[in-house]
Amino acid sequence: METKNTPKKTEPEEKKPVSPEKERTFIYSLARFVAFIGNHTLFPVRYHGKENFDLKAPYIAMSNHNSALDPLILAYPCKKYEIRFVGKKELVKVKWIGNLLNKGLHMITVDRHHSDMAAMRLCMKTLRDGYVLGIFPEGTRHHEDLMSEVETGAAVLALRAQAPILPVYIQSKPKLFRVNHVYIGKPMDISDLAAQGFNTDVVEALCQRIRDTFWEMRKNAETKK
Repeated sequence: METKNTPKKTEPEEKKPVSPEKERTFIYSLARFVAFIGNHTLFPVRYHGKENFDLKAPYIAMSNHNSALDPLILAYPCKKYEIRFVGKKELVKVKWIGNLLNKGLHMITVDRHHSDMAAMRLCMKTLRDGYVLGIFPEGTRHHEDLMSEVETGAAVLALRAQAPILPVYIQSKPKLFRVNHVYIGKPMDISDLAAQGFNTDVVEALCQRIRDTFWEMRKNAETKK
């Protein structure tokens, strides 16, 4: 029973969700700062087409994979959003590393050797919520040639989400005091493929379009040497 002197109960205020444009974890901001230092000192990077990262999310930032530093190389020019990368589950075997990557960097872990529907759902949610998803569709740093093997999961995800793909070509592995050139292309519009429905032929057509796009970017980069 309430009396005049009984304080009224107040409902806790609901926290407003942080918009994708403003959300940054401390670890992610620190990683971008480390990238800034590295890109201007030990492993210099020269970016071409940085303005293409002004694209409004959601979209998929897709890059070839040369080294463990590629996520830092990719994250640095994207000033507007925090990129949520997809990475192999082997990276999080050690608990503190898993906490750092999953909680500090919002990485989505995926089982590369099996159909990982849980990871696919997280990737779809990331795009639906208006974020940028970072993918290395080659799946590994050890490959015969540029995009020689494109993981079909990346194509399936792009088609299901109907999200534009921003291609980023990293010309080489980082080397001490050697400039590495990074080319950010125009967004790939895949609406024509998505309109054809979802089947194996459409998925393979997108995989081939991804290969063709990166091969063309490499060709243009080589002519600028």
